[in-house]
Amino acid sequence: AAAPGRGCCGDWNQTWHANIPGLTWCFQSSIIAWISCAYLWISFPFYYWYLRHRNKGYIRMSRIFKAKMVRALGFILVILCFSNVFFMVWEKSQGIPRTPAFFISPAVVGITMVIPLLSSFLCWLNMKVLTSFNQYSSVSSRLLWKGSQQALGVDDLWPVRKQDSSEEIVAWAEREWKKSQSRTQKMKSGIFKKGQKTETGTAEAEETETLLQAKHSQSGPLLRMFWSMFGTYFLLSTVCLVICDVFLFSTPKVLSLFLKFIEDQAAPSWLGYFYAFSMFLLGCLQTLFEQRYMYMCLVLGLRLRTALTGLVYRKILVMSNASRKAATPGEIVNLVSVDVQKLMDLIIYFNGTWLAPIRIIICFVFLWQLLGPPALTAIAVFVFLLPLNFVITKKRSQFQETQMKHKDERAKLTNAILSDIKVIKLYGWEKTFMEKLLGIRRQELQALKRSQILFSASLVSFHSSTFLITFVVFAVYTLVDKTHVLDAEKAFVSLALINILNTANSFLPFSINAAVQVNCRPCSSSFGHKGITIRNGTFCWSKETSPCLRSIDLSVPQGSLLAVVGQVGAGKSSLLAAVLGELEATDGCVTDTAAYVPQQAWVLNASVEDNILFGKEMDETWFSRVTEACALHPDLETFPAGQKSEIGEKGINLSGGQKQRVNLARAVYQKASIYLLDDPLSAVDAHVGQHIFEHVLGPSGLLKDKTRVLVTHTINILPQVDNIVFLVDGMISETGSYQELLQRDGAFAEFLRSHVTAEEKPRASFPGNLDGLQSFSQGLPVNWSLHITSVYYGHLKQGYNHSKAAGVYGAYLKVMGPALCVYIVLSFTCQQAMAFSRGYWLSLWTDDPVHNGTQQHTELRVGVFGALGVVQALGRFACTAAVLLGGVLASHQLFLQLLSNVMRSPMLFFEQTPIGHLLNRFSKDMDAVDSVIPDKLKSVLGFLFNLLEIYLVIVVATPWALMAIVPLTVLYAAFQHFYVSTSCQLRRMEAASRSPLYSHISETLQGSSVIRAHKDQQRFISKSNFLVDENQRICFPGAVADRWLATNLEFLGNGIVLFAALFAALSRTQLSPGTAGFSLSYALQITGVLNWMVRSWTETENNIVSVERVREYLRTPKEAPWTLNGKLQGQVWPTEGRIEFRNYSLCYRPGLELALRRVSVTINGHEKIGITGRTGAGKSSLAVGLLRLVEAAEGAILIDGQDIAQLGLHDLRTKITVIPQDPVLFSGSLRMNLDPLNQYTDADIWTALELTQLKNFVADLPEQLEYKCTDQGENLSTGQKQLVCLARALLQKAKILILDEATAAVDLETDVQIQSMLRTEFRDSTVLTIAHRVNTVLDCDRILVLENGRIAEFDTPEHLIAQKGLFYRLMEESGLA
Repeated sequence: AAAPGRGCCGDWNQTWHANIPGLTWCFQSSIIAWISCAYLWISFPFYYWYLRHRNKGYIRMSRIFKAKMVRALGFILVILCFSNVFFMVWEKSQGIPRTPAFFISPAVVGITMVIPLLSSFLCWLNMKVLTSFNQYSSVSSRLLWKGSQQALGVDDLWPVRKQDSSEEIVAWAEREWKKSQSRTQKMKSGIFKKGQKTETGTAEAEETETLLQAKHSQSGPLLRMFWSMFGTYFLLSTVCLVICDVFLFSTPKVLSLFLKFIEDQAAPSWLGYFYAFSMFLLGCLQTLFEQRYMYMCLVLGLRLRTALTGLVYRKILVMSNASRKAATPGEIVNLVSVDVQKLMDLIIYFNGTWLAPIRIIICFVFLWQLLGPPALTAIAVFVFLLPLNFVITKKRSQFQETQMKHKDERAKLTNAILSDIKVIKLYGWEKTFMEKLLGIRRQELQALKRSQILFSASLVSFHSSTFLITFVVFAVYTLVDKTHVLDAEKAFVSLALINILNTANSFLPFSINAAVQVNCRPCSSSFGHKGITIRNGTFCWSKETSPCLRSIDLSVPQGSLLAVVGQVGAGKSSLLAAVLGELEATDGCVTDTAAYVPQQAWVLNASVEDNILFGKEMDETWFSRVTEACALHPDLETFPAGQKSEIGEKGINLSGGQKQRVNLARAVYQKASIYLLDDPLSAVDAHVGQHIFEHVLGPSGLLKDKTRVLVTHTINILPQVDNIVFLVDGMISETGSYQELLQRDGAFAEFLRSHVTAEEKPRASFPGNLDGLQSFSQGLPVNWSLHITSVYYGHLKQGYNHSKAAGVYGAYLKVMGPALCVYIVLSFTCQQAMAFSRGYWLSLWTDDPVHNGTQQHTELRVGVFGALGVVQALGRFACTAAVLLGGVLASHQLFLQLLSNVMRSPMLFFEQTPIGHLLNRFSKDMDAVDSVIPDKLKSVLGFLFNLLEIYLVIVVATPWALMAIVPLTVLYAAFQHFYVSTSCQLRRMEAASRSPLYSHISETLQGSSVIRAHKDQQRFISKSNFLVDENQRICFPGAVADRWLATNLEFLGNGIVLFAALFAALSRTQLSPGTAGFSLSYALQITGVLNWMVRSWTETENNIVSVERVREYLRTPKEAPWTLNGKLQGQVWPTEGRIEFRNYSLCYRPGLELALRRVSVTINGHEKIGITGRTGAGKSSLAVGLLRLVEAAEGAILIDGQDIAQLGLHDLRTKITVIPQDPVLFSGSLRMNLDPLNQYTDADIWTALELTQLKNFVADLPEQLEYKCTDQGENLSTGQKQLVCLARALLQKAKILILDEATAAVDLETDVQIQSMLRTEFRDSTVLTIAHRVNTVLDCDRILVLENGRIAEFDTPEHLIAQKGLFYRLMEESGLA
């Protein structure tokens, strides 16, 4: 029985060594049947576990499936198989000889079929493991086709999957974070025992837990959280990569067999075709698993980005004041854009850090099998290169850290410049701030340049390792023992293995680079206590600073109105922040919902209605009552769309008074039980303020039954409040009603007396900005704002299309420099020619005839081979460094263009361009221009020349392969063209979807106090979730489309390998083994080259959009030149400050009504002029025209006889001092804020500080003039900031001074002192005071009264009062007449 068995199943010659191969009947009946059964049995435990854990044991089956599998085929097959077994037993009993295989096969198949449902696992495996990303393949194909034919919209994309949505991911992340924190708390329980004993929980003072820490030692909880969330999915993707590597290492084995076939002329022809198709199949399987891995990593990256963005956003909503001051919007935008993207890159490349050593070990094992002990020299070379690469990488990481630090500084300063561009333009400081920004930029690019040179060295080191290992191994192998013959099989299979080694090595720099670039910033979470009753409370802005409020005992009865008064810096706003829970507190809690109106109004980039409703349901009656009480009805009637009119970013198209009243209306509409109002009347007209107090705040107002805490500088309303708190230096000096405090005759009574005696006439009840004034940069009507917004967005939506592509590349290459571009192309050509020569020389070497067991001219072959490799390595460094450094050069030029074009834009541009768009250009787009484009361009050029070399090698070896290469290349180009238009549209849509997200984050950071006070966090979180999901909705199809393209193109590459092998097999009689090995070893690289080239090319195409977006501002309108040569050179101007308006008209846009109509007036030098009038009279337009923020429609303005239209803007603006309504400080030293141009001595600065009552305050600061102001000067009170701006004006001592409510935020006593100081210090200057409080202009020489853009009255105050005209009526409304 044994002999027939061997004859039946073991006759190998019948299969392998026959010209027409065949399988024996025994083999077909046994082994082939067993394979499928064994596969099903091995798979069964895994599938059973999957069903139990994922689908609760339930398999979805259609009726036809059940019929086929269970009722029909299952039973029939089981019966047939066991019948066969019984038949064999019967034959055996009859004496008929049968091999055991005939018993085993039907039994195995029958037992397997007892569980017929397991065959569904085949489908599941195919779907889940190999091609689950292809569930979107057909959808992707349709999407790509549609995108190549027409413009895509968001509706063309499929919605975000539930498991990828923000709601699911962030909730999951928060749960895991809490688990991680609870574990950490348990570990630290001993440390917290003392804190837990205190009544209010002192341990909670330590609740600021770091979410994103820069220090590795503290990043453990975050990493553990992400691992617990995504670890399993990441491991599954890693399994795919490992399987991909199995197929990768199988290919050199098949190549070895193929080269033996070429050498053995007697081998049957079909073997060559079999090996060719085997290489093709292995390549396709490798492609499927690699693309599955990439798809899973991209999905994981998107989920990680969703989780991080969601967590950072939630952090913003609970950040402590100290943290919020440390984290500017620019830094937060950088965090959720640039840094999170680098974290996503790390996911893709992370496995390279541990898989590379495993690949290297396998390569060495295979090399040992081929070459024996000389293969060990490869290890020596590799070990020699490791320290070199380590040193390069470590040094580069230092430069990366430096670059990141400068990038953060640049982001912070850019945000400050864009936020406060109005003030920069008013003072003519553009050049100064540009120089500061460019100084930081130069340092950043210096670090980037050094980093790029080291990156070039690193890449060359890794790529040259292939040559070095090949050279050393072959040299040792052939020179140590003369009998060692380097034939084609040994040489080119070794080369294929070393190329795999090179793949591992090339993966490593990307992995290390991704790890180096990841930068996590601290983002602390702290949420203090809330309380309307505070007992002996001590408060500070952060734990590191000294207390700003001490020994506070405060109780506000339900329904009462409490006024908080005190000098500038006494702690009034801090007290409100303490009540809100915004300060670090030792005691106290807020018992109910509070509505908060901050001193500096905060509005959303939404409609007026949405700003007031703030997420509440619309109640028409209540809405009407609220807007009427807040005096918003007249404004709503003037808006183009009424209450539906859109408010620009930061309320850019509203006046200060309108913004403040929208804030107040929002608070009133909420129907909260507690109202915290921080000087809400400082920005409104006197008569409007009186209306608001009567209808909203006062005893008969809408809030009469609510608890109200009102910070105010207005003393005349104090008799009408229930209680007064008087603050002195952060402590409550006195508390009581108005009458009680007067009777005590204490500090409050002294405070009152100082104000009453300081003024001859009673002050207006409501000091504040005249509401009609739209501060200079905001002097545009709303309908103009809306028109420009629509025009601008229309322009943006045109975006980038492929007809522009050549122009964009041309512009990029132009800024790089034509000479450098030519040098780059030549250096790439030369280094690739060297690579070709090296490979061709090796093929000649392997074809050298063998005489007496040795090859001739071995030393010459080794020497030339080594020389060609060294020259190629030098060439590679030259061309790589040239591209990367050329990128730095181009980046510098593009940044300079962007900055100068943005800074030269008129105010109109900034009013209508959301800051999110501009921040996007300066952060995300510039990051792409800095790093991504040069890197991808370098890759594209490298892979393109590599591809041309491979084509040349294949065609030289087998010219007939050209027949296949040409159509496959055409198909390759068609695929890429088909894909690129859709990919660019998706990228553009994704970029557009980022801007609203960044703007929302920036808005939330600035208004988090208001959001928390209204307890409206959930609505803002929902909006953030929606914006993130919309962004992901566009990102995901882009990722799937990338995989679709890569898969199809790698299949094309595998097709080229197939045809190269087939034509080599066909012409093996004319082909030497060396030439065949040369051709095939190069062809095997083509899939990797195509894959990386496509990836790099599409990345370049997609990122080149950033160049277009940066250059977009070249085409925007620019304001007049800053300086004009020949004008005012050597002249002292102005000498007197005489201003003459000649028939002057001003219009904000052609088609709109004139804001000023034929104004003719002369203001003498040194004269003090008050400008007043009702809302919309044109007061601000006079200042706008004088500073040329808008050019004249007709007429002219002359200063000391000089037409200002003939001057440069800086020549004009630096000669006029403006003290604006909103005080603006920049992040930097106090000295820099007082003297940005560095023109004055310290003595001058101290004198100015003394005159503005700031000397003692600054002298008490630890660093005095070098005291660091945080972003927006948040570590100073609003009053102190206003005084700093006054001191800044005093230093300039210009001949013309424009006062725009310079003292709205200071107490009355300080105000009187400042007014007196201004009269003294500017007695030789012409002073224009825009009258927000009529009493402030009563001591002016003359008063200009405007009405509807025309001069209504212009005379001395006495004459105007005697005339009883418009000015007299304004005084009556203010309670002064």
